[in-house]
Amino acid sequence: MSSWQAQLITLLLKQNVKRHFRRPVEVAQFRRRLNAQQRVAVPAGWQLKIVERAGFHDEWIEPLASAQTSQPDPLLLYLHGGGYIACSPRTHRSLTVALAVQSRMRCLSLDYPLAPEHPFPAALEATIAVYQQLLAGGEVPERIVLAGDSAGGGLALATLLKLRELALPLPAGAALFSPLTDLAATGASLQENEKSDAFFFARMIPDGARFYLGDNSSDVTNPLASPLYADLSGLPPLLVHASDSELLRDDAVRLVERARQQGVTVESQLWSKLPHVWQLFTPFMPEARASIASTATFLQACVVDVPVVSS
Repeated sequence: MSSWQAQLITLLLKQNVKRHFRRPVEVAQFRRRLNAQQRVAVPAGWQLKIVERAGFHDEWIEPLASAQTSQPDPLLLYLHGGGYIACSPRTHRSLTVALAVQSRMRCLSLDYPLAPEHPFPAALEATIAVYQQLLAGGEVPERIVLAGDSAGGGLALATLLKLRELALPLPAGAALFSPLTDLAATGASLQENEKSDAFFFARMIPDGARFYLGDNSSDVTNPLASPLYADLSGLPPLLVHASDSELLRDDAVRLVERARQQGVTVESQLWSKLPHVWQLFTPFMPEARASIASTATFLQACVVDVPVVSS
């Protein structure tokens, strides 16, 4: 049974967000509904810095210099959700700040290019480029972890697959919240959870896929767009959290099954009756705080045994 806070937030989302999507909406309207900026207080000892990069605005969440040790903390590269067409680091601050602080990691929340203005593979190429810049700047891949929610979870997986294809060193692990892994929209939960999902309707998945894929809209099973169809062997440890009542339940469940069959270490949990990416509601929802806490423990374990080499 979910908490009363989760039940209240689910009801509010259905009334204030989902009902506006009963009829197809334009990208601009979708963005207006999802792009509200969050006013999140950064805890004492931490700082939030906005860094411009080629017209985009990444967010760094870091310990203050006085709070840092002689060695840099591990680095979390976070990829926000929003169906590849909406949201930004600003909309996900409640999640990224909580995860950075809980895991004691520096966090780079990436402002990647959105479709339809920048269709596939623009977001993936931008993420790969930033990762390569981090390595060139002295970051150690064994002390980098990825995380992402919804489309950002799919993008995190695609990033791992592309890095493997390029024979580049992989991060130490990845945490995925309600990941979007199947743009072909074949999961049974798209029909089974149409009413229970607090945010979206099933038709919005293929609609969003067309925006994201653009001229490649027929290639919905491309593994770099739909990682469910990829060879996942050789990927680092994964954590996957999803809700049994959301549309993307089967995107997560089938991913976990395939990854384990292909030899990937996966820590997973299917939570009961929670909204899509409930981790965004960390200040209010106990299940969000619990998910963030267990994710932080997982991410710490990915890097705990990695020695830091002095420069």
